[in-house]
Amino acid sequence: MLSTEMTSGLNNQIGLEGFASNYYLSVASWCDLHGFEGGAAFFFAQSDEERQHMLKVLHYVNEAGGEAIVPKLDAPQHEFSSLKQIFEDALAHEVRVTKAIHALTDLCLSEKDFTTFSFLQWFINEQHEEENLFRTILDKIHLAGDDERGLFFVDKELKSLAGTGITLESGTAE
Repeated sequence: MLSTEMTSGLNNQIGLEGFASNYYLSVASWCDLHGFEGGAAFFFAQSDEERQHMLKVLHYVNEAGGEAIVPKLDAPQHEFSSLKQIFEDALAHEVRVTKAIHALTDLCLSEKDFTTFSFLQWFINEQHEEENLFRTILDKIHLAGDDERGLFFVDKELKSLAGTGITLESGTAE
């Protein structure tokens, strides 16, 4: 049975994952409207992935004797200045999610909740991959600078990454 504090923390995580899904959906729409076909495909896939993360936590809370609460989500930002800004903001959000998962993991250890600790290990690894992916894409965007041809090739690479489960780091399937 989950403690009240753990249930609350996991419900907060449901909200973070749900917001990420909506945020990436908003980003995908912006990319679609601004000619970044690859960026749109990439972020539509990211939105789906974040929704799956939300559902994974929701199901765990209910299965572990807690009560999952689906939160009201704030409308995400929908105006962006550049693809670079989008990836900087997305990376900052992923770092916040990582910190929240680390805080939950710390709570698990203090409560000796080893079942939830085990459950969260998947998220710890996933966040490491997510942060690395976004940093690697940002590196490519920085290399391209404001050159439209460079951004075209970054966008083309984003399209190839969309839904493939392949990371830029290792080139292997997840």
